[in-house]
Amino acid sequence: MGRTRWARFVGVLGIGAAGASALLFGMSQGALAASFAVSGTNFKVAADNLTGQGFVQFGGVDAGAGKTHVVAVSGFKTARLDKFCQSVFVANMPIVGDITMRITADSVGGMSADNLVVNLTDLNGDLVLGNPEIGIDANKVTKGPDGLRGLPGSFGLQADSANITALRQTAWATTAQTIRFKGMNLTIRQGKQECF
Repeated sequence: MGRTRWARFVGVLGIGAAGASALLFGMSQGALAASFAVSGTNFKVAADNLTGQGFVQFGGVDAGAGKTHVVAVSGFKTARLDKFCQSVFVANMPIVGDITMRITADSVGGMSADNLVVNLTDLNGDLVLGNPEIGIDANKVTKGPDGLRGLPGSFGLQADSANITALRQTAWATTAQTIRFKGMNLTIRQGKQECF
C-alpha cells in the first residue's frame, strides 16, 4: 500500500503521450478537425479584415452545453483574418471573480483557416460578396466546406468570395480542418476586457 508501480505508470504515461501525439499529428496534417467551443458561454471575435473563399451561410441550431441556440452557420473553404482578436468573458468565477481570456494575432494574416465553420448569433462589418447566390435552398449549397449544408427548403446563400472589413462577431462555436496563428498571444486577466 502506498507504493507506485513504476512499470504500470510508465506504460500508461507512454500510451497517453502516444495518443496525444497521434491526435496532434492528425490535426496538423488536416486529417482531424480542430475545434473550439466554449461550454455554456459565447465568445467574441474581432478583426480588421476577413478575406474568405468559398462562402456559404444558412440558419441552424447549436445544441451545446445542454442548451439550444438559433445560429447563422457560416462556412469558408479558406479564410484569412488580419489583426485577429478572440475573447471569452466568464463572470463570477469562484475566488477570482470575473475573468477574460483573450487570444490575439496582431499581424496581417494573423489567423488563417481551412474549412472554417462558425455558429454565430451576431455579425457586424462591411460585407462584399463575389458572385453571390442569395435565396438558394440551404441543402443545395456547394461552394463552402465539403458536406456543409442546411435543412432542405430553408434559406441559404453562397458566394465565390466574401470580404468583411471591421469584423465584429459573437459566436457559440467554431470548427475548422486547420487553424493557424502568426505571433499568437494568449492572456487571462481579471475583469471584463473583451475584444469589443
